[in-house]
Amino acid sequence: MLNRYLVAAAAATAMLALPAAASAQVTRIQGNPQALILDAAEVSAGADMIYLSGQLPSPIDAAKPMAEVTSLEEMGDTKTQTISTLSKIKTILEARGYAMSDLIKLSLFVAADPRTGRMDFAGVNEGFREFFKTSENPNTVARSTFQVAALVGPHFLIEIEAIAAKAPAS
Repeated sequence: MLNRYLVAAAAATAMLALPAAASAQVTRIQGNPQALILDAAEVSAGADMIYLSGQLPSPIDAAKPMAEVTSLEEMGDTKTQTISTLSKIKTILEARGYAMSDLIKLSLFVAADPRTGRMDFAGVNEGFREFFKTSENPNTVARSTFQVAALVGPHFLIEIEAIAAKAPAS
């Protein structure tokens, strides 16, 4: 009798879990379809999620070790560094079975370019546009951008944290 009860309880639990996984979804909320970023993203229970630590750009010359970089020119301007950082994020996501289209939230930390003394927000957006609202990835993300006094090294102009979510694979 106890075994029959345990089997029935396990079956009921499994059936309850199926609808939750099947209904897992990500809803992108965008009041203005022309806007570069979302107003919000809603993730229902059961979605797979990944949280990426802050990522920094790589030197323009990928063969050059970061420890040997001695100038901002070796890292590039804000647009170049944004593209480099988003490329790293793309690589990390793909290694875990996610795509750039699964990103739902980015936090950007941007330092002023010492050559101008200002944060290059336009450069950030130019780099961003190469990854979002494109033919390859028509999605965009909820995003916050912070100007910071400095990043971990003198030649870094941007650091990006990322969150991705998707319905579980069936």
